[in-house]
Amino acid sequence: MLYNEIGKTGMKVSALSFGASSLGGVFRNIKESEAINAVFTAVEGGMNFIDVSPYYGHYKAETVLGKALKEIPRDKYYLSTKVGRYGKDGVNTWDYSAKRVTDSVYESMERLNIEYIDLINVHDIEFQASLPGGLQKVTEETLPALVELKKKGVVGHVGITDLQPENIKWVIENVPAGTVEATLCFCHYSLNDELLNEYFDFFEQHNVGIINASPLSMGLLSSRGVPDWHPAPKSLVEACQKAVQHCAAKGYPIEKLAIQYAISNPRIATTLFSSANPDNVKKNIEYAEAPID
Repeated sequence: MLYNEIGKTGMKVSALSFGASSLGGVFRNIKESEAINAVFTAVEGGMNFIDVSPYYGHYKAETVLGKALKEIPRDKYYLSTKVGRYGKDGVNTWDYSAKRVTDSVYESMERLNIEYIDLINVHDIEFQASLPGGLQKVTEETLPALVELKKKGVVGHVGITDLQPENIKWVIENVPAGTVEATLCFCHYSLNDELLNEYFDFFEQHNVGIINASPLSMGLLSSRGVPDWHPAPKSLVEACQKAVQHCAAKGYPIEKLAIQYAISNPRIATTLFSSANPDNVKKNIEYAEAPID
């Protein structure tokens, strides 16, 4: 396993890392004991970065992950969680206010059974863009609240996440230098989408570490295929399925190629994938450590 630093944070993390969204049953129903074992398998396999959010499964992912973390020495992993997106009784909610995000950090630590969060992210800032105050609320209220928690030693580093990198760029340009130390952007550095290439220079100039997510493009680059809710147009789904079939004909699973490709760029600190199945975790680690054919 290769290890890279996230920006200038000092956190050297595995090139392939563990996203805990699956632990919340986001993609399909899970067996809790198996999900906890998936976390153990990830850490034992060399993954030392774990990402989660209170939004995933509406607090379930953090709760399940917290049960696993009870059994893992704290110096074996870096932990990232998020603020801003929540939910209850199947209803999604958003709140980027200073008070709510501050409370959220402490609530997450309790669910996760930890006393310190290595990286706290503002979750999917595109949603705040459509709420009162727009993205200015992120720059003027959300991020300053998290910086205060950093000063108190509650969190180590502060970041932002979004599907749209142009939103991330705007926020970085409108806060004091060093406020945003990392960014998580998903589905934009994979075999079918290289949008992040356009932002590498900008992020590096601002000392912002880059975290990539979903190397399989939420199922596009998989033999299983996409879930019903996937936003990709039919033409892209069909094109990716042709790629799946081509790789299969060559005896080289597209999942393996997709993971190897996503982690091959040294400008990206780490790439997150998510699975509540320990066998899948082990297989993806093997893919990451094998040389590309």
